[in-house]
Amino acid sequence: MSRPLSDQEKRKQISVRGLAGVENVTELKKNFNRHLHFTLVKDRNVATPRDYYFALAHTVRDHLVGRWIRTQQHYYEKDPKKISGGWQMEEADDWLRYGNPWEKARPEFTLPVHFYGHVEHTSQGAKWVDTQVVLAMPYDTPVPGYRNNVVNTMRLWSAKAPNDFNLKDFNVGGYIQAVLDRNLAENISRVLYPNDNFFEGKELRLKQEYFVVAATLQDIIRRFKSSKFGCRDPVRTNFDAFPDKVAIQLNDTHPSLAIPELMRILVDLERMDWDKAWDVTVRTCAYTNHTVLPEALERWPVHLLETLLPRHLQIIYEINQRFLNRVAATFPGDVDRLRRMSLVEEGAVKRINMAHLCIAGSHAVNGVARIHSEILKKTIFKDFYELEPHKFQNKTNGITPRRWLVLCNPGLAEVIAERIGEDFISDLDQLRKLLSFVDDEAFIRDVAKVKQENKLKFAAYLEREYKVHINPNSLFDIQVKRIHEYKRQLLNCLHVITLYNRIKREPNKFFVPRTVMIGGKAAPGYHMAKMIIRLITAIGDVVNHDPTVGDRLRVIFLENYRVSLAEKVIPAADLSEQISTAGTEASGTGNMKFMLNGALTIGTMDGANVEMAEEAGEENFFIFGMRVEDVDKLDQRGYSAQEYYDRIPELRQVIEQLSSGFFSPKQPDLFKDIVNMLMHHDRFKVFADYEDYIKCQEKVSALYKNPREWTRMVIRNIATSGKFSSDRTIAQYAREIWGVEPSRQRLPAPDEAI
Repeated sequence: MSRPLSDQEKRKQISVRGLAGVENVTELKKNFNRHLHFTLVKDRNVATPRDYYFALAHTVRDHLVGRWIRTQQHYYEKDPKKISGGWQMEEADDWLRYGNPWEKARPEFTLPVHFYGHVEHTSQGAKWVDTQVVLAMPYDTPVPGYRNNVVNTMRLWSAKAPNDFNLKDFNVGGYIQAVLDRNLAENISRVLYPNDNFFEGKELRLKQEYFVVAATLQDIIRRFKSSKFGCRDPVRTNFDAFPDKVAIQLNDTHPSLAIPELMRILVDLERMDWDKAWDVTVRTCAYTNHTVLPEALERWPVHLLETLLPRHLQIIYEINQRFLNRVAATFPGDVDRLRRMSLVEEGAVKRINMAHLCIAGSHAVNGVARIHSEILKKTIFKDFYELEPHKFQNKTNGITPRRWLVLCNPGLAEVIAERIGEDFISDLDQLRKLLSFVDDEAFIRDVAKVKQENKLKFAAYLEREYKVHINPNSLFDIQVKRIHEYKRQLLNCLHVITLYNRIKREPNKFFVPRTVMIGGKAAPGYHMAKMIIRLITAIGDVVNHDPTVGDRLRVIFLENYRVSLAEKVIPAADLSEQISTAGTEASGTGNMKFMLNGALTIGTMDGANVEMAEEAGEENFFIFGMRVEDVDKLDQRGYSAQEYYDRIPELRQVIEQLSSGFFSPKQPDLFKDIVNMLMHHDRFKVFADYEDYIKCQEKVSALYKNPREWTRMVIRNIATSGKFSSDRTIAQYAREIWGVEPSRQRLPAPDEAI
C-alpha cells in the first residue's frame, strides 16, 4: 500500500502535469536522468538536492529552447515591436556561486562601453576619445509565456575587463595593479551600488546605470540594422522607422542616460542632424515615474558627469538650451518658470535633474496609479504638464496571477477553478463571476478552509525557521514592504504597543488574538529605517515574553524579506497593512497580491488603494486617515505632533515608554532618535492618523469575530481584483504608449508545422 503524498510532493506533481503544460511526462523523466548523469556527472547515490534542481532546470530549459528560437524567428519574420541582536545586518548574497542553469552566455555579442576621456570637436563632428573601455557580455534568460509557446528573452549584462588590460604593466611586474584595475572594471556588475552618500558610491552607481544603458542601446541598434534572425550584417541604414520598431520604456530615472546616449549614437556615429535625431529619440522613449518624493528623484552632480561621461554632459546642455528656448517661447517673460523647468539645477553643487531630462526626451510620461498620476500633474511636474499636457498618462500597476495566485496559492486557485473554470488565469476579470458565490455556504467554507491551511503551513514554517510558536487561529496582521518612514511601519508599531498596553491594563478582558508580522529591508545607509527594524524586534522581545499577554499578541520581524518568503506569507495573511501617508505611495503592488489571495486591507486612500477600494466598494475595505486634500490643509495650517501628544492619553503613554527605555532597558536612549523625529521632524504625520487607525483596527477585530462575514468580505475582494492583473497593465502600455496591439496568438511548437 503506497503512502499518502505530502503537500510538497503534490505540488511537484501539479507543477509537472499542470502548470508547466508538459506534453510527455515520460520524456521529461528521461531527460531528467540524462542531465543528472551526463551533464552533472552524478548518479542518485551521490546527487544532492541542488543537483536534482539543476537537472530539472536543464530539463525544463531544453523544453523552452526550441520555443525560444521559434519565437525569435517569428519576431524577425513579423518585425514587431539577516537580523543580529535585533539589528539588520547586510551580507553578501553569492547567488551565482554554483552558476545559473537558466541563463545562456552570448560572448559573440560582447560590446565595448566607454568611460572618462575627453571630447574633440572636428570637422566631422564631435569625437569622444582616450576613453577607458569595459566590455559588456550578454547573458540571455528565457521568459516563457503562458501556454502559447512564446519564449521571450531577458538580456542581462556582465562587465568584463578587456584582455589587453594593462598587459604592459603586468609584464614588467606590476601585476598587482593590473589585477586591481581588472577588478575595478568588473565591479560594475559584481555588486549592487552601495550607499551613495560618498563620491565613490555615486560614481559606481552612475557607472552601473550607464553601463546597462550603453550596452542595451548598442544591441538594440545592431538588431534594428539587421533584418533576419541571426543576421549580423547591417541591412537598414535609415532610422526613419526606428520608433516604429523600437520602444524604450524608462522605468524611473535610473535608465535616463538612454536619452543622451541615443542622441550621441545618432548624431556622432550615424551622422544624423540634431533635429532629426531628437525627433527619433523622443518618439522612441517614454518615461514611467515611480515616486513623488523629491529626494528620490536622481540629480547627478555636473562635475561627476563631466569626468565620467563628458560627451553626454555636452549633449544634455544642448538638450536643455533648446528645451528652455521652447519654454520661453510658450511662456514669454516667465524667468522663474525657466529656472524651475531647467534640466540643470544651479546651487552650491550644480546638478542635472534626470526626471526633467526624461520628460523632455520622452513622448509619454506616466504614473503608476490614478491618484499618483494626478498628483504628478498638480505638483512636481506641474510646469511640464502645462507645457505638454498630451504627454501625461496613467498606467495603474498590476501583478501576474500566474505567480501570485496559481503558483503561490494552489489551494485557492483550485477552489476558484472548481466554480468558474480556469480561464481566469489569463483573464483575471473573470473573477467577477465569484460575486454570485458570496452567499454560497459551501464556497465560503472552502475559501475559509484554504486560508486556515495556509496559516497552519506558515505557522509551521515560522516555528521551524524562526523558533517562534504562534497561534494559527489568531488574526495574521501583515505589513511587508521596504522599510521607509513614508510607509509608516512606525504607525503599526504604535498600534501594537497600544494593544499591548490595553491587554496589560485589562488582563481578564477578551481580545481577538493577533499575530503582527512586519518584514522588509532597509537601505544600508538609511539610519532611521534601521532604527525602525530595531524597534520592531525590541517590541517583539517584550511582548512575546510577557506571560500576561500569552498568545493574544505576538510580534515577529520577518528578516530577509524576499519573493520566496512573500509567496509563503501572502497566502496566509488575514489583514494587509497599506498605511502610507496619503499622497506619498505611488501605487504599491503588495496591496494587490494580498487582495488577490484573500486578505482584507486596512489602508489610507493612497496609491492603488484608491482604485482597489473603488473596485471592491469602500464598505469592503478598512479605510482610515487623512485624504490627500486633508494632508494639504494640514501642511498649510502647520502640523504639530505636540497637539496630538497632549490630547491623546494612549499615544502619550506609548511615546513615554519609548522615551524611558521600556522596550530597551539596557539602552534607555536607544530610541531617542525615533521619538525626536516623531515629535519634531515627522514629514509623514504619523500622530495625525493614529487615533483613526486605532479605531479602524477595532473594527477589524470586531469583524474577525464573525468568520462568515469576514470570509464573505474576502470573497468580494478576490472577485473584484481582476483590474490589477499585469496583463491589463501591459496591454495598456502596448496600445497607448508603444503603439503595438497585444496578441493572444499561440505559436506552433517546434515539432508542429508552421
